[in-house]
Amino acid sequence: MADHFQLRLVDSHMLASAVRHLVFERVDGQPLAFTPGQFLQIHFHYDDGTATKRSYSVASVGDGSSPVSRIEIAVSYVEGGAATRLLGDLPVGGIVDASGPYGRFCLQATDAHPRYLLLATGTGVTPYRAMLPQIEQLLARGDREVVLLYGARNETELLYGEQFEAFAQTHPGFLFHGCLSREARAVPRPGDRSGHVQNVLAELGPAAERDIAYLCGNPNMVDAAFGALKEFGLPVSQIRREKYISSR
Repeated sequence: MADHFQLRLVDSHMLASAVRHLVFERVDGQPLAFTPGQFLQIHFHYDDGTATKRSYSVASVGDGSSPVSRIEIAVSYVEGGAATRLLGDLPVGGIVDASGPYGRFCLQATDAHPRYLLLATGTGVTPYRAMLPQIEQLLARGDREVVLLYGARNETELLYGEQFEAFAQTHPGFLFHGCLSREARAVPRPGDRSGHVQNVLAELGPAAERDIAYLCGNPNMVDAAFGALKEFGLPVSQIRREKYISSR
């Protein structure tokens, strides 16, 4: 059941020119129990007093099953956005109202397919960061493979990219492909791909008997990838989706 609580900012840094990583702790001192893939809602008011809220996936990396004391999210700046003004300028020690966790965009214990296809753009990669401990447990079985296709315009926008690269280097069953749509790296890496995430899918040869797919991020990518996966024969029951929509 979702809970309502206050969060205090304890640390932050910029992940990219327009994305801020924020680290909170609950004001009441309690840890946050969540399942990787779930999100929180931040509650605030517009200037005219109207109540509103924004949703942010929990990016915290714990052990995959226990509550966490540090609650991490990534916030994209939206020009003129009310949430951007609140969270973009929030100082250390600043307090916000929140509720959660919510959502079912989570790895399922009943999934028996041998390969997971994780697709993301922008801050849509944050739930996969939280899933890394679970992914590690899956790979330890020896009969699973996980592929992350992460779309960005250039390498500076590959949020947590170095962390995913490092995880891939120490976990042979995990493949990370940075899909760069506008500008390649000055020094390309073996996992790099050119173009949009949904266009790189064909290289993987998705198949209904092999794959479970997760799509998170820009609605255009999610819709295009969903259509492509269905053309490859994946039933809707094997495609999980979460769209990130920017709001002012």
